[in-house]
Amino acid sequence: MKVVIGAGPAGMMAAIAAAEDGKRVLLIEKNEKPGRKLAITGKGRCNVTNARDISEFFDNIPTNPSFLYSALYGFTNVDVMRFFEENGVPLKVERGERVFPQSDRAFDIVDALKNRIRALGVRLVRDEAAAIEAVGGAVTAVCGKNGVYPCDGVVIATGGLSYAQTGSTGDGYRFAKALGHGVTPPRPSLVPVVTREDVSALQGLSLRNSGLVVTDAKGRTVYSGMGEMLFTHYGLSGPLVLTATGHIGAEPAGFRFSIDLKPALDEDKLDERVLRDFSAEKNRDFANALGALLPAKIIPYIVEKSEIPPRAKVNSVTREQRRRFVSLLKNLEFIAEAYRPINEAIVTSGGVKVREINPSTMESRLVKGLFFAGEVIDCDACTGGFNLQIAFSTGHLAGMNV
Repeated sequence: MKVVIGAGPAGMMAAIAAAEDGKRVLLIEKNEKPGRKLAITGKGRCNVTNARDISEFFDNIPTNPSFLYSALYGFTNVDVMRFFEENGVPLKVERGERVFPQSDRAFDIVDALKNRIRALGVRLVRDEAAAIEAVGGAVTAVCGKNGVYPCDGVVIATGGLSYAQTGSTGDGYRFAKALGHGVTPPRPSLVPVVTREDVSALQGLSLRNSGLVVTDAKGRTVYSGMGEMLFTHYGLSGPLVLTATGHIGAEPAGFRFSIDLKPALDEDKLDERVLRDFSAEKNRDFANALGALLPAKIIPYIVEKSEIPPRAKVNSVTREQRRRFVSLLKNLEFIAEAYRPINEAIVTSGGVKVREINPSTMESRLVKGLFFAGEVIDCDACTGGFNLQIAFSTGHLAGMNV
């Protein structure tokens, strides 16, 4: 008997791959229903993978990308898309090559996995795994709160620590440590940032096609990109910011987030644009002359930062003031103080150390018959469907080899 612990994307795919290979499979899930976290991903739409060439995935995996070579090439994004299409879920590709179900329903992805598990005769048991037994360096059983499940192969697919309400409570780290594995301390990744500046007045403002450069305390650039971002009552969020946090590391305090509100224009071209706008609005107050240039919600904040009196007539703004204003639009800075709690992170960075896992099989190098899949492993990626692809690929590889 093979046992998979955790019915998330990695666990369900592991159970499917093992069953398709003719193995008897028991899938243990502590939640009432499988795929609880999967059902809320992508704001309930489920970004199942990315349609870029699989070779481009590694540039979007900041943590241990080379470890995933066999997994990603063994079960690619094309394989994932084919799997769901063949199991009744038509897909579509959106901006950034992100792949979603045409229905925009994450539950359709969950149902496809559940239906395939059922069709293959996988036994799904609601129980909470408490420990994994090993004798002579090989697994022999999984001990649940409701019973003991003898087996000669176990896949740990319990997730990380993000979205703990969905069951990701770090159980896999505990199992791994008990069996001698090292665990890189988990931390939030793809997580909103708390800023030193008070941005509560900007809460809910979404910026599209903005530029972002993140620098550390020594002024070194750790991330640059373009995309969407969002202001919250505590700081910064949105896809662009979340992706940046995957490149920062454990502690963001002191990192500078510099937003370019007009990335399509260099400073000289933007200055020409501002001059044209000012010429058309020369008798208006400065604070009332920016509607064609900026979203209404950010104008009071920008006016305050510019140090130009809001009631100053546009025709009285000096060249030096205007150039400072243009520079502000190209470099609106915020200083990070902290990440939001790990429970608000999309994924967990850290996990079971990859040097203790065989990348060709996902089997433990320390315990025979012990396998790992998904977020419990010390690998994480940027937004855009890459993390779910890692879950499906490592799950498939573990299921094939367990």
